[in-house]
Amino acid sequence: MWEPPPRVYDVTSPGRYSDRGAFVCFEGGEGAGKSTQSTALRDWLEGQGHPGLLTFEPGDSAVGRKIRQIVLDPATGDLSHRTEALLYAADKAEHIDTVITPALERGEVVITDRYVDSALAYQGAGRDLLVDEVEQVNRWATRDLRPHLTVVLDLEPQAGLDRFVERDRMEGESAEFHLRVREAFLRMAEANPDHYLVLDARRSVEEISAAVRERVQPMLARVAKR
Repeated sequence: MWEPPPRVYDVTSPGRYSDRGAFVCFEGGEGAGKSTQSTALRDWLEGQGHPGLLTFEPGDSAVGRKIRQIVLDPATGDLSHRTEALLYAADKAEHIDTVITPALERGEVVITDRYVDSALAYQGAGRDLLVDEVEQVNRWATRDLRPHLTVVLDLEPQAGLDRFVERDRMEGESAEFHLRVREAFLRMAEANPDHYLVLDARRSVEEISAAVRERVQPMLARVAKR
């Protein structure tokens, strides 16, 4: 009888952190303002003379764009949950190798809208998959590279979903699904506060941006300036 593999990775394990540049991730449920805050941080960094790369998952690579269409297009319909998890992991593998790692090696600040935590929350907690297995696949796909800081924008799911007129495959999931996703993000942040910042997404854009800048500022000593 098949048995699941032993636990290999853990959100609280040391992981691997780049010794060049800075890696910042924005996580949270649908409509929480991740794109807005990612852009605001990039613009602030540019004003400080620090090159910042703004990126996202899934889809910010040539291969990733094809994967994004599959996993988010409602026309795709139902997918095996393992298939979905593997597609997201494949997007991350390509993203790390072709976008994130090269920018960090140049000494830049990389700001990504979603990363491994989204897989653990959506495919691990949201779907009927074992979080340990989802994590093992995603840590392998990303070479266990962790963000120096993950900002979780916390919002009651329905409040975020109400911002969309049309919904993609993930946005169209049940309220219970999105509640499990929210709880997963909060559990991960609680387990590793040194590398997480949880902010109430109902606060003003500027209040959230100021709190993010306060946490990012000390990280900039290692980052190249123009």
